[in-house]
Amino acid sequence: MRAMETGQMSGNGKRTAMAAAEEEKAYIHWLYQAAGMGSRGFLRALEPFGTPREIYGMTLSGALSEKLSERFQKKAARMSEFSRGYDVAGAYGRMRERGIFLVTAGEPQFPERLKRIPDPPCVLYCAGRLPQEGKKAVAVIGARDCTEYGRYMAGQFGEALAKADVQVVSGMARGVDGIGQSAALRAGGYSFGVLGCGVDICYPRENRSLYEALLADGGVCSEYPPGTEPRGILFPPRNRIISGLSDAVLVVEARERSGTLITVDMALEQGKEVYALPGRATDPLSGGCNRLIRQGAGLVSSPKELLGELLEGIAGDDARQPKTAQGRLVFLEGVQGQLWEILDFDPLPVQELQRRYEERYGKTIALPALFRELLELCAGGCAGQMGGGYFMRALKT
Repeated sequence: MRAMETGQMSGNGKRTAMAAAEEEKAYIHWLYQAAGMGSRGFLRALEPFGTPREIYGMTLSGALSEKLSERFQKKAARMSEFSRGYDVAGAYGRMRERGIFLVTAGEPQFPERLKRIPDPPCVLYCAGRLPQEGKKAVAVIGARDCTEYGRYMAGQFGEALAKADVQVVSGMARGVDGIGQSAALRAGGYSFGVLGCGVDICYPRENRSLYEALLADGGVCSEYPPGTEPRGILFPPRNRIISGLSDAVLVVEARERSGTLITVDMALEQGKEVYALPGRATDPLSGGCNRLIRQGAGLVSSPKELLGELLEGIAGDDARQPKTAQGRLVFLEGVQGQLWEILDFDPLPVQELQRRYEERYGKTIALPALFRELLELCAGGCAGQMGGGYFMRALKT
């Protein structure tokens, strides 16, 4: 009887502690909303005045403005105006009902990797699932306006990492970021998106299907409260979270001057490994990658190489295997396999493909037969046709 009573009291104590913690989080949520965007300096200035609950009371009474320096008087006035009539418990409850939860830096579930970076976020607003601590994680990042080569390689890396049980972290951006994350999820893996807006906002809008897939099978987070609209000043700070959540950063494509390189700089400050995919010297979108390699970044030309570095010899799928639009492996043989080998990610005229084919394989091929084989490659999703007589390696990932 006594043991049962003790257990019941213990359970009641835990529930009381959990309720108290949730109540404190409600005031934290108020504070981040009231302080507004880009207010990290202001939040630090508030720390000496106590807990968020105590600051809330000071805001309502007007005592907070009296204690702050002139620099923050306007922000304090806006906080006071925002807080009039604000329902602390109701606002937090509505957020939780939408599937959004708040994790503070002092909680066990706060990602350990982020606790070790120089400037960790104090809180994370999250939806879905947080990354698992015991599994490797790689940030796959790169150009928004990537080439077909970049699209293909981002998909190959995302898929191979997922199949090797490596978590893929990125910013859900258009181009390389989103492609790598989508490929990881399609392969049955886990991906996590770090947003430069509220987690209830899909940005960019064109990545709606990825956003919904992350909520269902992965996760998203932001250090900004729900409802925060995307703004340029919010994205550079979020990059430190992308690299902070990762064991290594892979740059697929980047210009010499690129926002992608901000993430690389932050990764290096955090002591993370940086890898880059090399490209042709004449390709502007490979300029940043080639420079990173010259400066000491690891050169990887296939997922197998990256996984070998990351997992000490565990090999991934061969990146050279083409895939259909449905993602099934296609082992090309005969003329189609030979043509696929000479196709480039830049469109080539059919006459040039005929010349390359005859030069490499030492046999002739008539243009009608060449067209027929190329169109079959296009129908299978392993090539793309640009204009009337131009073809390229355009794999769907």
